[in-house]
Amino acid sequence: MSKDHPDHHDAELAFRAYELRREAVMRDSRNAMNRDFWPKTYADVLAVTKAEHPLNAPWRQTTTYWEMVYGIVRHGIVSPEYFMESNGEGMFLFARVAPFLEEFRREVSPVAFQNAEWVAKNTSVGQRLFAMFSARVKKTLAAK
Repeated sequence: MSKDHPDHHDAELAFRAYELRREAVMRDSRNAMNRDFWPKTYADVLAVTKAEHPLNAPWRQTTTYWEMVYGIVRHGIVSPEYFMESNGEGMFLFARVAPFLEEFRREVSPVAFQNAEWVAKNTSVGQRLFAMFSARVKKTLAAK
């Protein structure tokens, strides 16, 4: 059952998600991924899944975090539109992976990014953020 109207429980979960983003290891991982992960090819995405890659730990930290956060949206635990207003950063990561998602799911994990994809397709805030971040990623990659 989906929540259409936010209440104080939604606010508590939004604040908790924010608190977890402030944790030192999580903050370092988010910074590393946002700064250094700009895949141009599927091979670039696949590379970060290897233990020896310097972004492997940040990759695992951030991708699992955002999948858990977006899972509470997808499963109706929080009001989707309200929650996405303050939890859009994961769409930035998803926008960088999305062009390679089909191949990634075929070769690595058939359920990868299922919650992020759901949010990007099924919430108006997620749709808007995904479109904005996708354009930003495309522009940044063209300049690299």
